[in-house]
Amino acid sequence: MTRTLIVWGCSSGAGKSFVATALCRWAARRGLRVAPFKAQNMSNNARVVPLADGGCGEIGAAQYFQALAAGVAPTVDMNPVLLKPEADTASQVVLQGRVARELSRMPWRERSPALAAAARESFERLAAQHDLIVVEGAGSPAEINLAPQDYVNLHTARWARELGPTQALLVADIDRGGAFAHLHGTWALLPDDLRPLLQGFVFNKFRGDASLLAPGPAQLQALTGVPLRAVLPMQRDHGLPEEDGLYATEAQGSGLRIAIVAGPHISNLDEFHPLSRLPGVELVWARTAGALRGADWVLLPGSKQVRGDLRWLRAQGLEPALRAHEQAGRPLLGICGGLQMLGQSLHDPEGVDGQPYAEEAGLGLLPLRTHYQAPKRLLAGAVRFGAPQGPWAALAGVQAKGYEIRCGHTEAEAAAVLHGSDGQAIGWQQGTVLGLYAHGLFEDPAVLRALFGQRVPTLDQAFEQLADLVEAQAGLRELLD
Repeated sequence: MTRTLIVWGCSSGAGKSFVATALCRWAARRGLRVAPFKAQNMSNNARVVPLADGGCGEIGAAQYFQALAAGVAPTVDMNPVLLKPEADTASQVVLQGRVARELSRMPWRERSPALAAAARESFERLAAQHDLIVVEGAGSPAEINLAPQDYVNLHTARWARELGPTQALLVADIDRGGAFAHLHGTWALLPDDLRPLLQGFVFNKFRGDASLLAPGPAQLQALTGVPLRAVLPMQRDHGLPEEDGLYATEAQGSGLRIAIVAGPHISNLDEFHPLSRLPGVELVWARTAGALRGADWVLLPGSKQVRGDLRWLRAQGLEPALRAHEQAGRPLLGICGGLQMLGQSLHDPEGVDGQPYAEEAGLGLLPLRTHYQAPKRLLAGAVRFGAPQGPWAALAGVQAKGYEIRCGHTEAEAAAVLHGSDGQAIGWQQGTVLGLYAHGLFEDPAVLRALFGQRVPTLDQAFEQLADLVEAQAGLRELLD
């Protein structure tokens, strides 16, 4: 019988992904066949994974990293529903790795039964193959207005209970304050049939003297019957990419200042996490022209709505600043959607990237024209640089791991400087401006070594440190033994 350990949170940002990743590595270290699961994730940070019937699909980045922590190959069953926000009130639905256009157009409550059915199918498939499933919840399990449709937290717990022993933890971010009330209130609002599954509270991001928590934990246990299982210290540099957050860094000495243009539909920003860990590098998330002043490099990242972010960029007055940066002979890099913005024009008559339009002028800094079309291109594998010039010459001949998630076919009037694993041209350069369709290159040691002459701690080292945190918490070990 498969065991399930659920990690619920009192809120978004409490640390569910962090704790679930730590538990995955700790369990794998104990020799268990463990897999992560999150029925539904909402994020524009996605990774490409193989599909069972061939081709590739996409899942949320958090479950991708949890699978690596667990020592298993990531699959679409680990995150069967991925919602990728395209606007404040609309999301693209990715169902078991593939875009589901009809479901994307349906209201949330109406589409929930179909999503739940697919999620249950994926959960049961995983459970049949593993000893332990570490489930990450979403938001809070106590959103009583959504309870009938909450397959991510509540229905998943019921599916797990049918298949084997099931326990849950509830994580609170104590650094925000009000953690005791948050835990008690969430416990009180859980459905009666699921409250007994809750076997432990976790304080995350604690700073200070843990002895000062008394007598709070004992009083909370007297009220709920649930013990405080762990007090996890604040981990400012834990080595995991934030699921949707921006990385604030400070320069160490007189180093390299890299400005990343942070539009409202920014995607795959987790790929820049290694830059935040390089000594002497300062990352600036730029939303104004002033934030670009003094930047040594400027990066235009991926976007879930390229035309929308291009128009936002212009409305913010960033276009003249980008041109000034390029005219000063400083490096400018566009990745995926950023590459498309750097081109001469965008064409989307079918509305693949948003609302249909015939043509939108790009920034004109690369001789490219992009035509949007379905289906989405998903590919992961080795990419190889040819002979880029100028500030990018250090990348000549470098082979690295990368992945593509994009719609759009780009016609180029320049020689390619990067080719994908299938031989397709996916990168072009003009002067100091470089555009690449490959995500994830900064995660490859070969690229960091070529561009910066440095390396950063590996993900595996980060996973081991997280497992050490679990090992140090007797209450968590007792729950899992």
